[in-house]
Amino acid sequence: MNPEYVGHVASVILMISFTLKKTRQLRIVNSIACLAFVAYGIMITAWPVIISNAFIAIVNTYYLIQMRSGAATKEES
Repeated sequence: MNPEYVGHVASVILMISFTLKKTRQLRIVNSIACLAFVAYGIMITAWPVIISNAFIAIVNTYYLIQMRSGAATKEES
């Protein structure tokens, strides 16, 4: 698969994530974009892309778990 294609798809998903109003949905879609960027980073061997997006995906996952367990406020979900 062409790395440039993966990068463009990741960018579109990222932009879509920022149009969402609900925090939970934003974090889910943003995590998908981050994982696509990690794949892109691996394809082009770009460690800054891999590390930063993996970190963001982990942070998103942490907060999604917090929301699911009820630790987050009702406003955030």
